[in-house]
Amino acid sequence: MDTASQPGLRERKKQRTRDALLRAALELFTTDGYDSTTVDEIAEAVGVSQRTFFRYFAGKEDAAFFVQRITESHFLAALRERPPHEAPLEAMRRAVLESWDTIGEAIEAIIPIELHMRTYQLIESTPTLLAAHLRRSAEMEEELARVIAQREGLDVDADPRPRVAVAVFGGVMRVTGRLWGAGEDISVAAIRELTTRYLDQVGPALAERWHEE
Repeated sequence: MDTASQPGLRERKKQRTRDALLRAALELFTTDGYDSTTVDEIAEAVGVSQRTFFRYFAGKEDAAFFVQRITESHFLAALRERPPHEAPLEAMRRAVLESWDTIGEAIEAIIPIELHMRTYQLIESTPTLLAAHLRRSAEMEEELARVIAQREGLDVDADPRPRVAVAVFGGVMRVTGRLWGAGEDISVAAIRELTTRYLDQVGPALAERWHEE
């Protein structure tokens, strides 16, 4: 037997087990409800032990946000690659739209994109998950502010502009996520269109009057 190939085989087997547990967890969360689903039920659906589940995930919340973490990393990578001449809000706008256009393949390698979108909708409608999402969003916004400050050559703790720009962007993203989650069309195209429409209104909403004399 070629022992050199064994680590690769083991890693692929571990990844398959992790992906099977993740898919089972998200299917159960979106079908039966997050709070009603137990770790034992997830493990049983895959035919493994509870101990095996905890080898891959710290708990149910970790599984619920697993793919979300991938999309966030994808967005941050896209933002870091935006041309330096773009203004902060424009760079974030283009990065998030680019992310929606290109993340599908990475998600599909793990779970169906439709299951990810249903999970995203579940997060928006489940108080336990929404609270965790808002906490994670605050942490993400701080990282975003530091990326923007670095792009602009600013000290994020001395200049308020990076955090202000990110606060505006994050507020728009939370509004669009809530509206999309409450709608009937939970496709990638729907959230992309809604995100585009709302982000395109940031400049006019902040810089112009809303009524005529």
